[in-house]
Amino acid sequence: MLIPVILAGGVGARLWPVSRESYPKPFIRLADGKSLLQKTLQRAVVLAGAGPVITVTNHEYLHATREEFRAEQPDVDSLILLEPCARNTAPAIALAALYAMKQWGPDTILLVLPADHIVAPLEKFKAAVNVAQRLAAQGRIVVFGVKPTHAETAYGYIECGRAIDETAADVERFVEKPTLALAEKFVAAGTHLWNSGMFCLTAKTLLDNLLRYAPALHAAAGHCFAATPDRKGDAVTLDAASFSALSAISIDYAVMEKAANVAVVRAAFSWSDVGSWNAVSELTPPDAAGNRTVGESIMIDSSDCYVQSADRVVAGVGVHGLLIVDTPDALLIADRTRAQEVRAVTERLKLAGHAAHKIHRTVTRPWGSYTLLEQGPGFKLKRIVVNPGAALSLQMHHRRSEHWVVIAGIANVVNGEREFLVHANESTFVPARNRHRLSNAQREPLVIIEVQTGEYVEEDDIVRFDDAYGRK
Repeated sequence: MLIPVILAGGVGARLWPVSRESYPKPFIRLADGKSLLQKTLQRAVVLAGAGPVITVTNHEYLHATREEFRAEQPDVDSLILLEPCARNTAPAIALAALYAMKQWGPDTILLVLPADHIVAPLEKFKAAVNVAQRLAAQGRIVVFGVKPTHAETAYGYIECGRAIDETAADVERFVEKPTLALAEKFVAAGTHLWNSGMFCLTAKTLLDNLLRYAPALHAAAGHCFAATPDRKGDAVTLDAASFSALSAISIDYAVMEKAANVAVVRAAFSWSDVGSWNAVSELTPPDAAGNRTVGESIMIDSSDCYVQSADRVVAGVGVHGLLIVDTPDALLIADRTRAQEVRAVTERLKLAGHAAHKIHRTVTRPWGSYTLLEQGPGFKLKRIVVNPGAALSLQMHHRRSEHWVVIAGIANVVNGEREFLVHANESTFVPARNRHRLSNAQREPLVIIEVQTGEYVEEDDIVRFDDAYGRK
């Protein structure tokens, strides 16, 4: 049996300001309206002999992942493993392998797919997977290598060794992110492929190699697996204490670069890890001046720029080689040659305690969304949308009061000891320390304006007493 394993835990800091901790790279929408996660699921479910899909992601992304899957494949057989914290790819894949071995046996073939790649066309991807399955069944670790189109220093490379057949070879060695001079040498020689980060092997092969090359990680993963409660529904929350004790290490460093019997399939498909704004720009056709634009823009005497804006017109006059990415609360302007350095912006924001590294102005929640309209000393103004049939948690705030004004729909309100309805153009006041809940029993979205006032109006001032979505 073939089990696709989707890794969806990365933040994608180089794609700020669109990708943020609360809305990471796999959920970014492309021009066709589909997210990178949806495109990965799409590839996984069409493979011959594919069984249930295992997705490993952070616990904060459970509801967003469910919504993405529901929109793309409503009837997909899926198991979501929820990480309590980030620990890189080796622990994630180890836990997926342990679950696969318990459920389907040691010979289960795992196809590991990062959730933030673009692969085309689908038929060539399927053909490469067929080759990889055959080699994986022989006990090999199989990686997918892509023929370089240029000297790229942000990718890892695979040096091909002895040919296995016309489509595969032994791996001589891995080279991680070489210098430009070395990358140019690799491309010219024709003996190196880009490491796509996708690979295929049996559950037993993965765990045997972990035991040999990373025994401490193997033992710690087994402990976490044993300490984790049984599956309930489509999700398993991995035991927090034992998972957080796992080493934060990539599968490349833990196993791939040390293991013998590693093979590479020469992929005929095109591939991008969408790892920077330059990579994103390649998805949009250029105009005669080399400008690529998404949204409304006016480019005058400008060339080789990428412009993305959802809400505003962006005008460029006499600019060349720029990345311009506009969002409602943040604007990125960067030299295209320094696209890899955007990560430094998020690091600076994080050090400064600025919320823009983590959340957007509009934040999705399991029950709907809220948009921050304005904030100042002692107040915050939000537009809240509650989906039909959804409800916020029963909660309380220590240091702020809230005033709710219904704009559209009918709100079911719990406020202290009272429970009542609030209609459009009506309001209610929730004093600090009052237990309260907002819900929508109607068939249309509920829209309210919330005015928060108090000495402290940040999101962490919340105590949940009851929550339909399992949040503490």
